[in-house]
Amino acid sequence: MRGPAGQVVKLLLFVSVCLFVILSCDRSQTADQQEEITNIAYEEMGLSRYDPVITLSFAGEDSIFIDEIMSIHPEETLTSNRWIRLYEEVLGIRIVYDWIEKGDTYRQKLSFAISSGVIPDVVRVKASQLRILSNAGHIQDLTEAYNRYATDLTREILTQEGTGPFQTATIDGKLMGIPQNDSSIDKANVIWIRSDWLANLGLDPPGTMEDLLAISKAFTEQDPDRNGLQDTYGIAATNYLWDPVAGLHGFMAGYDAYPQLWIEDDAGNLVYGGIQPEVRTALAVLQELYRDGQIDPDFAIKNGEQVRRDIAEGKIGIMYGEQWGSFHVGGSLGSDENADWQAYPIVSALGKLPKVPLKFSTTEYFAVRSGYEHPEALVKLFNLHLEKNWGETAEYETYYNDSAAVWQLSPVKPFPPMKNINAYRQLAEFERTGHGTQMGDEARTIWKYIQSWRNEGQAGGWGWERTYGPGGAYSIIDAYDRNGQLLYDRFTGVATPTMIDRESFLHDLQNEVYINIILGGPLEDFDQFVEQWRSLGGDRITEEVNEWYRAQN
Repeated sequence: MRGPAGQVVKLLLFVSVCLFVILSCDRSQTADQQEEITNIAYEEMGLSRYDPVITLSFAGEDSIFIDEIMSIHPEETLTSNRWIRLYEEVLGIRIVYDWIEKGDTYRQKLSFAISSGVIPDVVRVKASQLRILSNAGHIQDLTEAYNRYATDLTREILTQEGTGPFQTATIDGKLMGIPQNDSSIDKANVIWIRSDWLANLGLDPPGTMEDLLAISKAFTEQDPDRNGLQDTYGIAATNYLWDPVAGLHGFMAGYDAYPQLWIEDDAGNLVYGGIQPEVRTALAVLQELYRDGQIDPDFAIKNGEQVRRDIAEGKIGIMYGEQWGSFHVGGSLGSDENADWQAYPIVSALGKLPKVPLKFSTTEYFAVRSGYEHPEALVKLFNLHLEKNWGETAEYETYYNDSAAVWQLSPVKPFPPMKNINAYRQLAEFERTGHGTQMGDEARTIWKYIQSWRNEGQAGGWGWERTYGPGGAYSIIDAYDRNGQLLYDRFTGVATPTMIDRESFLHDLQNEVYINIILGGPLEDFDQFVEQWRSLGGDRITEEVNEWYRAQN
C-alpha cells in the first residue's frame, strides 16, 4: 500500500493514515529488539559483502512522516537508523546522503541536479527524468548488474504484475534504472459509504449507478445524520480529480469512462481515455450533482487533507477510493460514536459489471551515476530490503512495521505488488478454516490489528478490519479479479519524447477543464479540450505510444 499534485497527495495521505493506525497499536518489540541487527553471511552473490566497505551516496527526502517515526524512535534518523546499519553490516555498503531536503525544496534541488548532471551515486527519478539523464549520458546501463546480481526473490517480486516497470526503465535496449515498483491492483477503487446513514434513511447499498445517485441525493437532502440541519453532501471530491481517495475516476468508470488510461480501441490501437466521448457523459452527470448541491460547492479549492477533515466532521457520506480509504474515513468515528463506513463495489450506469481502471502505477526508478564503480550495489540494496521483509530470513516487525512504518527509513523501498491481496486471501482462508499455517508475517500482523478492534475496541484496528476483514475492501478487489473486471493501463513503456515535453501541461489542462465543466461550464468545453489536447501534442504522443505498442506485439 503505497507525482503531479495528485501523486504527491497520494503519498502524503497514505503515510499519514498508516502512521495514525500504527501509533494506535501496542509496540510489538522492545527497543533492544528493534536495535538488534541479525548478522547473516549470505551465500548468494546478490547478498555478498564488500570488504573493504564501499560508500554509496543518495539524495535524501525528509518529511513530516520521517519526523513522526523519529518521535517514536528518537534514536533513529535518515542518516542513522536500523536500515543504514543493516546495509553496512550485512552488505558492506555505507549509505551517505549528499544532501537532504523536504517537500518542494527537495524536488527543486533534484530537478537542478538532474539538469546540471551533478547527481549522487544513486538518484531516484521519474520516467521522464530517467530519459533526460540517459540521453545526457549521466547514468549507466544496469542490464549486466541486474542480470548478474538480482536474487530470485527480487526477480519474482519486481515482476509480480508483469514486466511493465522494466519496459519503462529500458531505453534503447538498455536497462537504465531499477524500478521502485508499485502495486496496480492496490489502486482499484471501491465505494466507501456511511452505512449508518443508509440505516437511518432505510436505504439499501447500491447495485447500480441509479441506486448510488439516489443515495447521494438522500444523503444531501434527507438529514442522514439526524441533526436537524441540511449540512451534508453526497459524494466527496477534491481539487485534483484523480486523488487515490475522494477522486472521481472510479465514478467515471461507471460510464465506461477511463480518463487516465491508455485503452485499446476496436481497431486494436491505443487511444487516450481522457478524450473519449464517455468522459463527456460522466462530466454531465457530475455537473448535475454539483448543481444540485450533492458535491461540496468548495471542492475545487480543497485538497485531499481538507476533504478528509470534512469527512471526519460528518459532512460527506460517499467516497470513491482505494482500499486504504478506511483509514481516511475512520476519522469520523472520533466525532460521532455511531459513525460507520462500509466498502461496496463500484457500480455501472450501463446494466453490466463495470471495468475497474488501474493506471500503470510504477512511476519512480533508481539510476546509478555514470562512472560509479559498483553499480551492482544498488541491486544488492534491493535484494536485502526484500529479503529482510519477505524472504526466508525476514524480520518483518523489525524492518517493515514495528510501532512505526520503519520501512520509510531505507533509501530503497521495493515491495511485492501482490502482498496486500495475498495477505487478504490468507486471512480469509484463516477466517473460514481456523488454520493459520499459511499466513505470512504481514497477514499475522494485520490479524493482530483486526483483533485489537474486535476484542479491545482499539480505534486503530477498525480500519484494518474494514480493509482486510470479511466484506472489507479486499474482498471486493478479490471479486473484481475473479470476475475479470480489472482494466489495466495498456501503455507501460518509457515516457515518449513528446510526453517528456508536453504531458505535464496536458494533464494540468485536462484537470482544469474537467473541473470547470463540473462547476457549470458548457459541455462543449470538453469538445474544445479534445481538439486542444490533440493539437498541443496529444496526436504526436498517440503516434509514439502506438509505435511502442506495435513493437510489443
